[in-house]
Amino acid sequence: MQKITQPMLIDKAVSLLENGTVSCVFGWQKGEFDYDITPSVFKNADDLKENFVWNGFCGANLSKYLVSKADKIEGKILVFLKPCDSYSFNQLLTEHRFDREKVYAIGLPCDGMADISKVKKLCGDGISAIAFGDDTISVTTIYEDKPYEIALKDVLLERCENCKSKKCVAYDELLGENGDVLDSNRFDEVARIEAMTPDERFAFWQNELSRCIRCNACRDACPACTCEKCVFDNSDSGVENKAAANSFEEKMFHIIRAFHVAGRCTDCGECSRVCPQNIPLHLLNRKFIKDINEFYGEYQAGAEAGSRAPLVDYTEEDIEPYDVFDRRDIDA
Repeated sequence: MQKITQPMLIDKAVSLLENGTVSCVFGWQKGEFDYDITPSVFKNADDLKENFVWNGFCGANLSKYLVSKADKIEGKILVFLKPCDSYSFNQLLTEHRFDREKVYAIGLPCDGMADISKVKKLCGDGISAIAFGDDTISVTTIYEDKPYEIALKDVLLERCENCKSKKCVAYDELLGENGDVLDSNRFDEVARIEAMTPDERFAFWQNELSRCIRCNACRDACPACTCEKCVFDNSDSGVENKAAANSFEEKMFHIIRAFHVAGRCTDCGECSRVCPQNIPLHLLNRKFIKDINEFYGEYQAGAEAGSRAPLVDYTEEDIEPYDVFDRRDIDA
């Protein structure tokens, strides 16, 4: 399989800019550090050649940024989509969050993205440079003369360790070969938490959510969070964004957010990736996905643009509430 490289993406983007197909490019740009890569808008060839990045730290899901930018930019936008991003792209289309005619999407194969927290556990915090090989990472630190050589598979993001799909489900043009939907183990950790006693589950989430600093990074990165005004920004709601006053408020933000994205979450893992406190927020969403699969039949949000989630598509065969509680009594 041909490996997609940074120069290939830059050449493709420059070509589409120069022939007038698109007026700007949504991609990734290096930040202060080699691992500090952020989404960015590129408007000319020089900017692309100087600043565009494609490597194992390009985890950001670019589909999110179409919601706020697509209607404000003249001409078409080129957006690069990894397989997990393409599911979010379809889901946003289903919810009419951007104009499809305004976007030129290029699908990219992905071998998985690196988790900088795992890299730092192996190498320490004094990282001065990082370089990617085919399946390795070379990490130079200020404390060692010789770089650390790390296998990419040992430092993958959790969502990549349990990848649901290597298949791009939305694109105008595909670079490289498309992959397949995978039979992953992404619900194993949810099942482990389900097997706990109620007190154990409460203690687990109390420990995790007590670290939340209400920075809103999860909400801001989540492709399913697209309300023009969030309830947590509304001063009349009683839950306006602020430091948690008690343990109830500590949990309320994340539980309300999880309910808001139920049936729409594509399990892209952005919430956990951007959390500065390393809270496994994706597990809340996966619990809903797992329940929907078991109660209504398997459903993957974003697999197809225009599909209706079970929670908004009533049929006479829908499970009754008493059946849900009966099943939980049996499981218990």
